[in-house]
Amino acid sequence: MKAVVMAGGEGTRLRPMTSNLPKPLLPVGDRPVMEHVLQLLKSHGIHDVVVTVQFLAALIENHFGDGTELGVRLAYAHEDRPLGTAGSVRNARRALGEGTFLVVSGDALTDIDLTRAVQFHREKGALVTVCLTRVADPLEFGITVLDGEGRVERFLEKPTWGQVFTDTVNTGIYIMEPAVLDHVREGESVDWSKDVFPRLLAEGRPVYGYVADGYWEDIGSHDSYAAAQADLLDGKVRAELAGFDLAPGIRVGEGAEVHPEAVLTAPVYIGPHSRIEAKAEIGPHTVVGRGSVVGARAVVERSTLHENVYVGPGALLTGSVLGRYSAVMAGARLEPSVVVGDHSIIGRNAIVACGVRIYPSKTIDEAARVNSSVVWENRAQASLFGPRGVGGILNVDVTPEIAVRLSAAYASTLRKGDTVVLGSDHSRGARALAQCIASALQTGAVDVRDLRSTALPVLRQQSLLTASNGVYVRTAPGEPNSVEILFVDSTGADLSESAQRSLDRVYARQDYRRAFPGEIGSLIHPARTLETYAEALAGTGGDTLPAAGLKVVVDAGHGAAAHVLPALLGRLGVEAL
Repeated sequence: MKAVVMAGGEGTRLRPMTSNLPKPLLPVGDRPVMEHVLQLLKSHGIHDVVVTVQFLAALIENHFGDGTELGVRLAYAHEDRPLGTAGSVRNARRALGEGTFLVVSGDALTDIDLTRAVQFHREKGALVTVCLTRVADPLEFGITVLDGEGRVERFLEKPTWGQVFTDTVNTGIYIMEPAVLDHVREGESVDWSKDVFPRLLAEGRPVYGYVADGYWEDIGSHDSYAAAQADLLDGKVRAELAGFDLAPGIRVGEGAEVHPEAVLTAPVYIGPHSRIEAKAEIGPHTVVGRGSVVGARAVVERSTLHENVYVGPGALLTGSVLGRYSAVMAGARLEPSVVVGDHSIIGRNAIVACGVRIYPSKTIDEAARVNSSVVWENRAQASLFGPRGVGGILNVDVTPEIAVRLSAAYASTLRKGDTVVLGSDHSRGARALAQCIASALQTGAVDVRDLRSTALPVLRQQSLLTASNGVYVRTAPGEPNSVEILFVDSTGADLSESAQRSLDRVYARQDYRRAFPGEIGSLIHPARTLETYAEALAGTGGDTLPAAGLKVVVDAGHGAAAHVLPALLGRLGVEAL
């Protein structure tokens, strides 16, 4: 008998863990979840397996090869595009032959008795047998209704509570006769339970449901991934962990070093060639991956460390997941449900708030406080302000989301009803961010005088004339892909360091003020700002210029100065080309 292991999904709900690692390769305990599936198939006498692959297929093939090391024979069916659960199996038809075959997901942890399921299928003479299991909360799964003989009467995908009339859910494990593939057209993107099975029921085909005993957990979310790790350590699923028992419930892999003064509280798993240093505390339901290091006095509990992770001395991790080759430096603190992607670095004494996702290859600066996920930015800094305001690569370091949060924090440092003068240079990116800033200021009960595209000196003058604070967005000088957000005070000068620190603190706490509906700030576009600026500037010593007989050639570089210079030079009596 052959089996199909479906391993082509992207696992979008599990990002950033699956940003550059396919879901079947996510480690559960000391090995990828798909390896647990292959071991289960082997234990039931199924050695010929076809693996359907699409997303990051090369990584799966490179890891498992032809299956020799696991004692199985693997072939691969490639999809150029996602074909759905039924389409992917139809794509593997040639490799399956003409006998009964089994379909199983490559990203679910289970020890269901497959032999008994196959026996049930043959006894019933079924075209398809769907393996079912009972769960307490069926809302996230497709539920299946059976008659007294075990024949399927109805499928319902992702029901609401009002539609829940059974607790038996579809595990995605199927025993099938090859004739079922005649009901799936080649190259068509279709799903078994949504498309094919309802058609089979309508035609009166023998589709049965086998309610299986045993463990099953679909690893489709961060919560279910954590649950699978805990259940494996608790022994709720029949699956092997390599190594030996250092103490009851404490499993240690080959070559691992555990300092005598380290404190380990069962159940935990310490992977091969990892190191736990003096006075480190490894709490229950923690998996320390192969080659990882937990420094002295660090505390790690209810967390999963993938391979080659470094946790510095005195760091604190609670309910977190750290991707491959990531590092948490000394004194850093990760609050519950934090997920850190591969190759990321959390700086010394940094704090990452509950539920934050740090995507791969990101850097969190020393002593930074991170309250929101770091997806596109290259880094999260301890201080927002650089030498020229808040800046970075557009849509990487400075995103619309950051501009909104920053402006909401800025509005919270002002009084309700205050006015902010807003402007930007001519670039599309700066203007788009300025629109985000205006909306955030208004919803923080601040009025906005939007100068639109203008020069920075004009905005400074308007701030001075109206005794208002100001915000200016521009393309960073000499860096066309970067932008800067500059803040000025009511005198037109840059914000003082103390004001910058105050804004930093509000931004870090995410303690934003929200306006009531009647308090939303106004948005106006003041007139004659350029003329006002030109008149003021022409009146400061401009009388001496005409006598000089100046003739100038102007190249404004398509910038905001092109709006200012004509009015200014005309008043000064300068001939301009």
